[in-house]
Amino acid sequence: MKKIDASPSRMSRHMLALRVAGLVVDRRDAQWVRCRRNPKLAPDIVAIIDAVMAATPEAREDAA
Repeated sequence: MKKIDASPSRMSRHMLALRVAGLVVDRRDAQWVRCRRNPKLAPDIVAIIDAVMAATPEAREDAA
């Protein structure tokens, strides 16, 4: 897992948008909020997310 170069407040806003959209679910772990992809997503949505993630520059660098 790579570290993302973004402030905690910026990440919080982005994760809120993903939670509202139903793409991620979260749970509290002491002071941290752990987020993961919603396991109830339809397979076609999962395929789209996977394709977008695979197309990122970071993913292409990792594959090289």
